[in-house]
Amino acid sequence: MSEMKQTVAVYGAGLAGCEAAWQAANRGVSVKLYEMKPQKYSPAHHSEKLAELVCSNSLRSDALSNAVGLLKEELRRSGSLIMEAADATRVPAGSALAVDRELFSAYITEKIHNHPEIEVIEQEALSVEEDQISVIATGPLTSDGMANYIRDELGCEGLHFFDAAAPIVDAESINTDIAFFASRYDKGDADYINCPMSEEQYNTFWQALVTAEEAVLKDFDREEQKKLKVFEGCMPVEVMARRGHDTLLFGPLKPVGLIDKRVGKQAYAVVQLRKENEAGTMYNLVGFQTHLTFPEQRRVFRMIPGLENAEFLRYGVMHRNTYLNSPEILDETYRMKQRPEIFFAGQMTGVEGYVESAGSGLVAGVNAARAVLGQSPLIYPKTTMLGAMAHYVAFGGVSAFVPMNANFGIVEPLPARVKGGKVAKNEALAKRALEHLEALKEEIQ
Repeated sequence: MSEMKQTVAVYGAGLAGCEAAWQAANRGVSVKLYEMKPQKYSPAHHSEKLAELVCSNSLRSDALSNAVGLLKEELRRSGSLIMEAADATRVPAGSALAVDRELFSAYITEKIHNHPEIEVIEQEALSVEEDQISVIATGPLTSDGMANYIRDELGCEGLHFFDAAAPIVDAESINTDIAFFASRYDKGDADYINCPMSEEQYNTFWQALVTAEEAVLKDFDREEQKKLKVFEGCMPVEVMARRGHDTLLFGPLKPVGLIDKRVGKQAYAVVQLRKENEAGTMYNLVGFQTHLTFPEQRRVFRMIPGLENAEFLRYGVMHRNTYLNSPEILDETYRMKQRPEIFFAGQMTGVEGYVESAGSGLVAGVNAARAVLGQSPLIYPKTTMLGAMAHYVAFGGVSAFVPMNANFGIVEPLPARVKGGKVAKNEALAKRALEHLEALKEEIQ
């Protein structure tokens, strides 16, 4: 291998790529930022500007008791370009941070183009340069050429082109006065939480499920589903329910072998929840891949006994979303284990959401610059949201790896219980996170 070039190449100028480029450039490292627009557009993109927002203008809650609110504050304190742009172009939205999409993208485009250390190269990249510290941030709609390179040349087997995942709920929001721990036929440990239904409760739930509103599919999502026959391999729970009133009773709601010892009998139907992480702070609804809108998921799935007050850390999704099996491929700096000159950032890593993408871009950009400068990697502590996301990407949970939003379930738990309920606990987590981030400030900058 020849001598490594003393620049960083970033591929993709969405939120993650722009953040990565900004962080590297602000550390005195020259950056080449590749963006295929305006020569070529993905099915979802239309503007020539960088960091285009395509789904929503909302960057969600600003409250520190909310996980994404904490993440945004960590980004602000870390010199994030994305948060600088968001704060400069915000529009009234109550406690949420919403932006003027056009002004937001224009602000970032101007900053990137005028940075003396950043060169924007408008062409589609089908591979990365050899002997070059690189950040791949080409997004969930990565072009076929780059996706093929990532899979075939970089050896990233298991590159997903469709994201079909069940909802995940906060363990503390499950009502254990109703739900009970058990394994089917008492085989093995009682690792599942079981939510029992009477016949009347099942009938009401089934009727709500089969009539609930589904999310509108984009054309490229619809075509991807047809191509992969996703409905046969991973059927949405509402589609399964429409096949017949009793279909779920022989599928994900099968009660056989699950005795609620508190009442000494088997329920008519049972929804099972499986631990999503080692700490047991998150549980997913087994077999509940779904196409329902988020408000409908909240309404219908809270009809399940024991989940009436469920807090959803991640809603079920089924859509085109190219992402890596990151725990096999990346470390806690979003760097490839087998190709340490290459970093990834954005939704391709398994973070989900605009702010989360920016967070991964910041960590990858900081560490790409440090690699060029011959400095040791900077691993953010798991007590911060930036660090918790990076840790989830590097190690995953206890089940199959799926993309994840920022949530307090992935953050290292507090050593002692906090009085005052969920908000007080989350505020304590946020306070600790910002204190630990402050301790890293000199090294980060």
